[in-house]
Amino acid sequence: TLTLHAIAQCQATGGVAAFIDAEHALDIHYAQNLGVNAKELLVSQPDSGEQALDIAEILVRSGAVDLLVIDSVAALVPQAELDGDMGASHMGLQARLMSQALRKLAGTAHRTGTTIVFINQLRMKIGVMFGSPETTTGGHALKYYASVRLDIRRIGAVKQGEEVLGNRTRVKVVKNKLAPPFRKAEFDIRYGKGIDAVGDLLDRAVDASIVEKSGSYYRFGGKNIGQGRENARDAIEKDGKLREILVAQLQAPAKASRKAA
Repeated sequence: TLTLHAIAQCQATGGVAAFIDAEHALDIHYAQNLGVNAKELLVSQPDSGEQALDIAEILVRSGAVDLLVIDSVAALVPQAELDGDMGASHMGLQARLMSQALRKLAGTAHRTGTTIVFINQLRMKIGVMFGSPETTTGGHALKYYASVRLDIRRIGAVKQGEEVLGNRTRVKVVKNKLAPPFRKAEFDIRYGKGIDAVGDLLDRAVDASIVEKSGSYYRFGGKNIGQGRENARDAIEKDGKLREILVAQLQAPAKASRKAA
């Protein structure tokens, strides 16, 4: 979901985006709901890890792509593993493949200004007694070469009564070469709609004391917006003028500091 939003923003500013779908699971209708222009998106569904990374290198080397998403590292299966028998051991093949590919991609991406996003998955290390047993697939090379690493987790459900509307999501920056790391953000991802910008606007307005929260009621300018977060969120979504006022008040301190600088 995050990468599809990033693609939509890239396209909205005139950029070119590509999506290497190694999992063969891209839902183009969901992508369109998030604002992705499907006709302008370059999509490849490779048969092996080598093929996927070769395509990635060609796209990056061309300099014609601004954002490249690879989904996912776990699905970049080496050809030798695909050709082998079920249950056969292929120790370290994927890690070597990733290490070789990243050595090629890192310098090329820097020269062409292409942003590469690798989606990865968590696995559990067996027999770990101390420390976190969690690890990511593809070896250590990706951890070292990455400029930014985000840990994205579902921490709860978004509900309207008994109906589950989406997931509450937390993102932690676990590595950042471009800005201070270890910052966190929380937001809702709604089924079929993506990141809930209106819900996030309400949360930020409450944090900034622009919207008052008293018990289950939300108030702005002395008037009730709604009882309960979902009702207040729906009211803001329907009232375009109220949204504009909240956004303007949230942005005012940042604009004032820029003028002062």
